[in-house]
Amino acid sequence: MARPTEVHIRTIESALAGSEAARSPLVASWSRSARLHGLDPTKRRRPERMTEEELAEARQRMEPLVRAAEPTLDRLFQAVGGVGCCVLLADREGVPLERRGSPVDDPVFADWGLWPGTRWSEAEEGTNGIGTCLVEQRTVTIHRDQHFLAQNTILSCMSAPVFDAEGRLTGVLDVSSARADLSEGFATLIAHSVTEAARRIEAEAFRLAFPKARMVLVPGADRALGALLAVDEDDLVVGATRGARACLHLSGDLTAHPRPAADILGREVPETLEEAERAVLMRALARAGGNVSAAARALGISRATFHRKLGRRDA
Repeated sequence: MARPTEVHIRTIESALAGSEAARSPLVASWSRSARLHGLDPTKRRRPERMTEEELAEARQRMEPLVRAAEPTLDRLFQAVGGVGCCVLLADREGVPLERRGSPVDDPVFADWGLWPGTRWSEAEEGTNGIGTCLVEQRTVTIHRDQHFLAQNTILSCMSAPVFDAEGRLTGVLDVSSARADLSEGFATLIAHSVTEAARRIEAEAFRLAFPKARMVLVPGADRALGALLAVDEDDLVVGATRGARACLHLSGDLTAHPRPAADILGREVPETLEEAERAVLMRALARAGGNVSAAARALGISRATFHRKLGRRDA
């Protein structure tokens, strides 16, 4: 009877010899691992790790995202830690910088390299959750023998990309397990939670990036996309999440080149100074509960001036 490693190798060789790479994202990743990166699935190797100095520098570069992610990492671990999973937040190079795990499981995960400072790019570890997610920029589940390296087939990894405030890929959120009884179906359920958590991290990082702007959810967009706009005091869009950019076909640096929110959202707004002035008066009146005197005081004008500008003779 063939050993599990031999079966794994034959499965990969058979897939690479056929035409599946054009149709299967998994086989395409195996092909990259073998042909682009020259990895041998049978070769056993210790996970490559950063030095402490390199890890400290990487954490400093990612500090805003890590700060935004901390509450979500804690909540996600509360949900999956009880079934023997750990939670990792990796940078765009595939290096975990933050981790949540149970002390009883830490030795196992440390031995397998699921630890801060370990390099998990496809170039170094072949097909795996973090590395393949970075290449494909979508949520992926790499379950046990779907890994390229035979030594990693004990692992199940559910990973989702995290994008920054300008819609660029900035990292990966990963939940990994080394339990043999973790079914592929359960891994899929965990992957949904990982995707939702990644969107929450993006939304919080987006809010922190635009602390003075108001957040606007794109009307009609799937809430799971996290489609948010940052709108400044002049009603200009100065930022958009990746989900918003996809929904509204936005591109470029909106901070440097803001766009009117009304143009983007297709809303009617005052176009003349007279219309804009009337809109200001009506907002002041609404805030004052219909009290013209209070609205006039709030705007620093007389009641008579308020009436004249509004085109009304009395309140």
